[in-house]
Amino acid sequence: MKNKVRFYRSVNFKIAFSFILILLISIEIIGAYFIRGLEKSTINTFTRDMNSRVANLATTLGTTMSENNESEAETVQRLLENNSPSDIKQMWVVDDKGIVLATGDVTDRDSIVGKKNEYSDVDDFTVKQYIALDDNGQRVYINVQPIQSPSGDSAVIGALYVQSDIEQKYGDIANTALIFFTASMIAGVISMVIALLVARSITKPIEEMRKQAMKIAQGDYSDKVEIRGHDELSQLAETFNKLSDRIEDAQDTMEAERNRLDSVLTHMTDGVIATDRRGKVITINETALSLLDVTSEEAIGQSILPLLDLEERYTLRKLLETQEEILIDRDNESGGEVETQILRADFAMIRRDSGFISGLVVVVHDVTEQEKTAEERRQFVSNVSHELRTPLTSVRSYIEALDEGAWRDEEIAPQFISVTLGETDRMIRMINDLLNLSRMDSGAQKLELEFVNFNELVDYVLDRFDMMVTSQEKKYVIERDFTERELWVEVDTDKIMQVIDNIMNNAIKYSPDGGKITAHLMETHNNVVLSITDEGLGIPKKDLDKVFERFYRVDKARARQQGGTGLGLAISKEVMKAHKGQIWVESVEGKGSTFSISLPYEPYEGEWWD
Repeated sequence: MKNKVRFYRSVNFKIAFSFILILLISIEIIGAYFIRGLEKSTINTFTRDMNSRVANLATTLGTTMSENNESEAETVQRLLENNSPSDIKQMWVVDDKGIVLATGDVTDRDSIVGKKNEYSDVDDFTVKQYIALDDNGQRVYINVQPIQSPSGDSAVIGALYVQSDIEQKYGDIANTALIFFTASMIAGVISMVIALLVARSITKPIEEMRKQAMKIAQGDYSDKVEIRGHDELSQLAETFNKLSDRIEDAQDTMEAERNRLDSVLTHMTDGVIATDRRGKVITINETALSLLDVTSEEAIGQSILPLLDLEERYTLRKLLETQEEILIDRDNESGGEVETQILRADFAMIRRDSGFISGLVVVVHDVTEQEKTAEERRQFVSNVSHELRTPLTSVRSYIEALDEGAWRDEEIAPQFISVTLGETDRMIRMINDLLNLSRMDSGAQKLELEFVNFNELVDYVLDRFDMMVTSQEKKYVIERDFTERELWVEVDTDKIMQVIDNIMNNAIKYSPDGGKITAHLMETHNNVVLSITDEGLGIPKKDLDKVFERFYRVDKARARQQGGTGLGLAISKEVMKAHKGQIWVESVEGKGSTFSISLPYEPYEGEWWD
């Protein structure tokens, strides 16, 4: 909410107050000089006039008092009475013996005349001129003038004491000052009104520009400042309107760029994080939120180090100096299981033109699958090398023995050759299996699909294994549990037979002598399911998810001893995937395993084949 500016804080008041203050100060300074000059001139004029009058009167009194006639006192009294204007408050004449001869105030004649003078100012018969306060506290001008004989010897024959009313002059000066002050106040009020009007004319355009600036700050560029006249304020208003247009254009451009940037960040497959110079997250896109499994509220404002689990390995300074990518291992819990996620983080510094580092940009890639594929590739190469090296080493040993003369021994030579052929066949089977897997991975191997009676196909494969019982040392029993309904499915017969062969071979290899192998064939609403159960050692729970990996063996020594390549179940998985089916295993360690395959199935009506 906008705070209203109080009047005494407004520019109008400040301009008017400043103007009036300057005006009043100027008037007061001028008035002070004027009143001071007037006071000085008035008082000087009064004292000068009074001094002249007293001096003239003293001269006249000197002539009268020097005649020494009997009517001297009356003559002096008459002179004082004739020279006692209204501005004279007291006046008397003292002879050379200090006796008062006459006074200008008739009412005081009997109490003063003929008595000894009581004023010390007259005792020394010298000239005295000064301003003093009377008994009523009013200012009076004291003038003491010696009376000299008119003869040439200049003998002092008395003194004239005059007390004039100078307070009246000060009163006149005060009245003049009051008139000046009153006029100044009236001029100040009138000037205040004029100053407010002038200030209003100045500040009104500024206020309009302030309101427009507030609207611009809120994103409203529709209004314009009204231009009045052709002065500097009108030019400022015109410039402000142009600035508003420029800001609007710049805002539109920035908004478009921001929308485009937001769109790019939102649709990027990589996570993007931006931080300030302190490493606090200020921007993060949806992909990064998903990869890091955090919400926007949790990420914004958090340091990049704990967000990426790097606080134990890096400081922010070290992170700024790091130019290489960083791999981050994170454990995510999904469905009660902990999965390892591998993220690759690439860091770039945000620099200004001055070189100041203002933040970081982090691009996060999920490389879990790539790293897993790379690891599988490394493991695959290692396994292939190991699987080929073992038979090649064996073949080389037997060939070296034959080369050294064992071929002459009629009993040993055939055994060595037989083992060599067996190992060679094993390598050929492995290479063929690898080629099959390679073709399946690349999609180069096509399926030769045909509708077959799946019941009869499974029976055919199992019959072959029944016939093999008499030719093997290990004895086993195969039981069938088939649905009575004929199941027609579209498959590549050779490849499905290869899958069933792989499962049956594993069941026979790992079953105990005399064990039972049970084959279940049933149908569901959309699938045909074949399950083969043995009574072997079973598979540890930790290995169940890995038995379909290439070259993976639960018991590697036993599997290699029995001639397995470790690729049979991996090939079976790829074949089932090509048929849009599935293969899985269920096992209890020490009790046996059940391998199952499922194929898409749609029940048919007899008329299809009519």
